[in-house]
Amino acid sequence: MGEVILVFRILPDGIESIPKVKSALEKLKPDRLEEEPIAFGLMSFKFTKVIPDAGGYVEKLENQLESIKGVQNVENILTTRSL
Repeated sequence: MGEVILVFRILPDGIESIPKVKSALEKLKPDRLEEEPIAFGLMSFKFTKVIPDAGGYVEKLENQLESIKGVQNVENILTTRSL
């Protein structure tokens, strides 16, 4: 069984939610977490995680990201197998 690399773009629901969302994302132990400025102080996060290529892991992670308080939108921007 291999691994899957997932990259999500996460949009907080406002400027005041950015620190709370970032803290919650860090608790999920991403392999990489990047901040991307959007406009007028609003940021999105690019959340990268390597997970086992087994049933249910992708959906579980996506549900965890969507359930974070202060998250407006979660978009899966990349799913690929690692070498």
